[in-house]
Amino acid sequence: MRFELHCHSTCSDGTDAPARVAERVAASAVDVFALTDHDTCAGCEVAGGIRAVEVTCEYEGRTIHVLAYRRRDGWAAARAHGLAAPEPTDAWGLLEERLAAVRTARRNRIRVMAARLATRGVRLDVEPMIADAEASGRALGRPDLARAMVATGAATSREDAFSRHLYDHGPVDVPQRTLPLDEAVALGCAAGAAMSLAHPHLYDHRAISMLQRYRATGLGGVEAFHGAYDPAQRQRWIGVADRLGLACTGGTDWHGVSDAPSSPSSSSSSSSPSSSSSSSQPPQPSQPPTASPSSPVQPLLGVELPSPRAEALLRWLASPPS
Repeated sequence: MRFELHCHSTCSDGTDAPARVAERVAASAVDVFALTDHDTCAGCEVAGGIRAVEVTCEYEGRTIHVLAYRRRDGWAAARAHGLAAPEPTDAWGLLEERLAAVRTARRNRIRVMAARLATRGVRLDVEPMIADAEASGRALGRPDLARAMVATGAATSREDAFSRHLYDHGPVDVPQRTLPLDEAVALGCAAGAAMSLAHPHLYDHRAISMLQRYRATGLGGVEAFHGAYDPAQRQRWIGVADRLGLACTGGTDWHGVSDAPSSPSSSSSSSSPSSSSSSSQPPQPSQPPTASPSSPVQPLLGVELPSPRAEALLRWLASPPS
């Protein structure tokens, strides 16, 4: 069974609108889908699938990403694939209310970074993008500043903007005000969310420590089937999941057309994931130009899970935590 439980749209740092992501999902023969933009569910209504979000958290001074899925939608997906499960209670609104405050902090961060850019001779009017984000529920970040710099000629490319101005801990960067991991897990649990640690390779041994610490309070999954993992990497995290009694989730962490496998029959790409565990946050993916609406929809999304893992994942998405 093919799952895409980790991908992004223009509602955060992806390059395709939610509807376009949904088109690619359909063309990829994905069976179970969730759009997981950073700190926002703004695109979920249009994209369809399981309502979900990638929550930005902080743990021991590092940025950590946790995927949260609405169990009521997971229950509907499980029923659609012939699995019986009791209907879960739903308090998803608790999570979205808290994330609205996180997005406000993101918008204020953009203002401060724009002021810092101005001292370096780069003047951007960020108020229109902030107003648009506030109205639409989009989550703003440094990629939005990079695109604005390219549009005004202040940078030749996204990479140029980051290398000269927007890099981690640089003169323009402002630390994000994120949820402490324990607060995020408690909030997700209260909201009835199924929660999984995203791209655990970025945290290496810290990932195992976090999973051991928080599995009993709601962090019940790990992204063992990340789209960039080779078989050995995948097996490592499957082993961790099995030892700790966790669900194995899967997705490509797709942001644009260069981020995912080119064939729907492949469960992972041939490239290895970054092993940069010293960075303060996961590296930003490349941002290729968005395909034109008239271009063919290529099957790029999703990872294959074997039948026993797929059924276990569906049951986990549908069932309240034990």
